[in-house]
Amino acid sequence: MRRTVVGVTALVVAGAAVVGTLVHDSASASTVHDSPSAAAVHDSPSAAASSTPTGEAAAPPDVTQADGLLPAGVTPSDTRYPGIANLRPDLLAALRRAAADAAAAGVRLDVTSGWRSAAYQSRLMSHAVATYGSAAEAARWVAGPTTSSHVSGGAVDVGPTAAASWLARHGAAHGLCQTYRNEPWHYELRPAAVRSGCPAMYADPTQDPRLQQ
Repeated sequence: MRRTVVGVTALVVAGAAVVGTLVHDSASASTVHDSPSAAAVHDSPSAAASSTPTGEAAAPPDVTQADGLLPAGVTPSDTRYPGIANLRPDLLAALRRAAADAAAAGVRLDVTSGWRSAAYQSRLMSHAVATYGSAAEAARWVAGPTTSSHVSGGAVDVGPTAAASWLARHGAAHGLCQTYRNEPWHYELRPAAVRSGCPAMYADPTQDPRLQQ
């Protein structure tokens, strides 16, 4: 009889432990799922933008390759596309040298955006204002058509992430430098970087004096 009571008691204790564990796990899962900080990170404009290869909205439907729109997988050698062919020759040459070195290291370097027409850039700006809610916030990610380095053929956005990471480490040797801290994909030609390294980055385009016109 004593053995039976002990056995029943042990089963009750074990069952309570299991139930307690399930309740604890359920509460933890609910806490993580409902965490305001987790939701804030997910909905953050900067977090969302940084997960996008160019940090900009998708091209408007009326923009074509003639405006500089590039399909996926375009390399610096694909001059059949105006987005590549209209880049400054010195930038394009440096980019091709960098792409060759990256390929030797097993990294493919694509150009996700290069030269853009003023109309394309204007549409991107309008879309950014609608996306971010104000011209001031949009200006942190997209320059206007009269100041954008893309419109002048002096800037490229690179991808995928591995290529941007490789260029961050080795781009200076080719005179290619990341311009804005919040845009790890955006590179411009800085010839002096070959000797002295890349200059300090601007926090975002609003800090770039070249764009304050």
